[in-house]
Formats: sequence, structure tokens, C-alpha cells
Amino acid sequence: MSATWHDPREASPTASRLLVERAHEELIAGNLDDHRLREVRPLVRESWERSWRRRVGPEALPPLDLFEDELDAYRLTHPLASAMEMIRALLLPGDSEDSGVVIAVGDQAGRLLWIEGDAQLRSLTEGMGFVAGANWAEDAVGTSAPGTALALERSVQIRGAEHYNRLVHPWSCSAAPVRDPETQRVLGVIDITGGPEVVTPQARLLVDATARAVESELLVARLQRRAEPPARRLPGRTPPEPLARARLQVLGRDRARLETASAHEEAVTELSARHAAILLMLAVHRQGLSADRLAELVYGPGVSPDTLRPEMVRLRKVLERAAPDLVPESRPYRLPVPLETDAQDVLSLLDRGAHRVALTAYRGPVLPDSTSPGVEEFRDSVRAALREVMLSGASLDVLLAYADTPEGSEDAEVLRLALEMLPARSPRRAGLVTRIERLG
Repeated sequence: MSATWHDPREASPTASRLLVERAHEELIAGNLDDHRLREVRPLVRESWERSWRRRVGPEALPPLDLFEDELDAYRLTHPLASAMEMIRALLLPGDSEDSGVVIAVGDQAGRLLWIEGDAQLRSLTEGMGFVAGANWAEDAVGTSAPGTALALERSVQIRGAEHYNRLVHPWSCSAAPVRDPETQRVLGVIDITGGPEVVTPQARLLVDATARAVESELLVARLQRRAEPPARRLPGRTPPEPLARARLQVLGRDRARLETASAHEEAVTELSARHAAILLMLAVHRQGLSADRLAELVYGPGVSPDTLRPEMVRLRKVLERAAPDLVPESRPYRLPVPLETDAQDVLSLLDRGAHRVALTAYRGPVLPDSTSPGVEEFRDSVRAALREVMLSGASLDVLLAYADTPEGSEDAEVLRLALEMLPARSPRRAGLVTRIERLG
């Protein structure tokens, strides 16, 4: 893999690429019987069909599933963390910042955990959402080497326009799954992304060989640990279990989704509306809340804490089964470990200036059906923060994307600003004018 890589977007499409692009357009339009689809590799065509049937967006950025602290914590406990030095040595020899390729290592669910390699290429691939924490599973972003390799549980190469997502058409990639050396369960995936040189037979052999070397390294390390004498333990004491990683999904959801993970397992729990409101308030107010204040935020002014206490008992029972580390403490009520939320992730992305990613991560209002005063206040604050950034600092393409959301589409000020920013001859102007006039 040469270090003199050229941006694939500067290359002229070949006849075969044009055929694939036309077949892709027919597939996206739902013409699954179009004769051009028969000219596409069966592996790619079948992956396209799976993606289309799952209603994957052909130009959508992949969802961000892991953010900052939770990403760091998850990486520390992932089985492939110990193999990263080997992966770098095999795939990024010499100066990795000028290597001509980008390598990514993801988990078994398709979430990218490490992205390293050529600095210039990484800045380009970020534009299509190829960032740590993003979900590149096939059902999230469509046909790609990492996602399809996980779906088929074997190494895969995807060339340019063979990607389901149009944003990824300038790139090519090779990927191979990594398995547990004893159980054969898939642990994750290794991917190389770049230009045409990453989809040669030699590149596929290299990524396959790297995956096998990692599996061998994991087995050797495991056998060495078993051969070591057991550590001495003090009587009556057991080593502490690692804290669970916990995240609450509340955006655009009527029922909140609590996701937890430890070194050994992951779990998902759907919460009732009342339990979701309580957990969200405790996640937002990390310093803790008195019984009076929590009752007011959940039920409204003047409600006695006695109304809250039975619900707290029920919530504790749910958490004792699903996430014992999260069982709230009393006096004041607070969570013993941090609980991240997807809504707070959006606020963090806005603060960091990642406007496009924040808009993609915003999947709708916070618990839209909840009437708890604290939830309503937090819902409004998140919505207002997003709108303010869209009006004051977003680029034109991000502002236009916001204008197409349910909230932005009914906001005359947003539509007028987008109209002002559009070039005079833009074909989108007429549609914006019509929408503004309809709003009056």
C-alpha cells in the first residue's frame, strides 16, 4: 500500500463504475428487477437488497452510538484493546500519519472503536461519518466492508460505487472479522479504507492475516493467564467487578431505552414513562435531588414526596435486575455512577462545534409524550440549543438539513435564513419560498 495515495474523488469513473452507479440508482428507486442489477457482484447486490429492505438511507450519516467518556470506557474493556499495537504494526508500518490508508477496528455490533492512519485521509473520511463511536453495521449504513464482513462473518472488499451509501462512493475498503479463538464468536472487525490499492488481492490477504494474527495473540495471552498461579486474596474479600457502562436513550422515543454493558455482557431495558422521567432527572442533576424537588420535577408543583416513594421502590427493583450499579441512593436521591443520555450527547456535540454530527444524533424531542415538568423543561432546552446553533453557526448544508426536520420545516426564521444563504440560481430557492409563504 503506497504512501503516494491520490484522492479517489479526482479519478474519472470507469465504464464498470458507471454501470454499478446506475444499478445502484435503480435499486434505491425500488426497481429490484432491473437488468443492470444482474451485472453487479452477487455479494454486493444481496447486501444492497438487505439494506434497501431495512430502509437504510442512501445518503444518511451513520448514527453515533458511543460518545467520549463511554467510548473510552468501552475501549478499555474490549477484547481487541490488547491487540491494537499488533494491528498498528502490521497495517501501519513506518509513519502512520502519512501511510496512505485509514484503518478502523470495530466491535461485533459494527461500532467503530479505533480509527488511525493517514491524517489527511482521516480528515476527509470524517465527512462521511467514519469516526470513532459511529455505527457502521449493515443495517445502519448499508453495504460497506466492515458492516458486510460482520453480516457475512468473512472478509469482504467493497469498491467505490458498490457502497450502498452515496457518501462513501469515493472510497474503497477491505475488512475481516476477528473471532474468539476458542468459542469462534465474532469479537469485532478490522478495516482498511483508502483508494484502489486497498481492494487488491494482496490487501485482502493482509487484512485476513492480521485478523488471524490477532486471534493467535489473544489465545496465547489467554493460555498464559491460565498458567499463572492464582493471586492471593484476603479472607472474605472478592475483587470488585468493573462498573457498568450505562446510557439512556430518550430522543424521539415514547419509552426510554436503558443500555448497559460490562466486560462480560450487554443489556437493554425499556422503561415505563414514569421511570424514564425519574432516571432522566437524576442523570441531568448529577449532584442529587431532594425528595421534594424530584417529586416536583416528575409530578408537578405541590405533589407530596409520598407519591414519589412507591415509584422509587418499583424503579429500584427494575434496576436491581437490569443494572445494579445504577440503583439510586437516597437523601438526596442520586445515581451512584454517571448515566449518559443521548440528549446530553447532542448538547456536547453542539458545544464542540460538531453541528452536522449533532443534527444527525438528534432523533427527535426528549420523551415527546412525557408531561413531567422536568422533562418538558429539559426537552425545551435541548430543542432551543439546537435551534440557536443552527441559526447562528451552522453551515448552509447543515441548515438545509435542519430545515427538512419536523421542527425546522415549521420554523419560518430557519427557512428565511436558508433562503438568504442560498446562491441566487439555486434550484432549492423556489421550494423554500413556497414553504415560507405557506407558513404565512
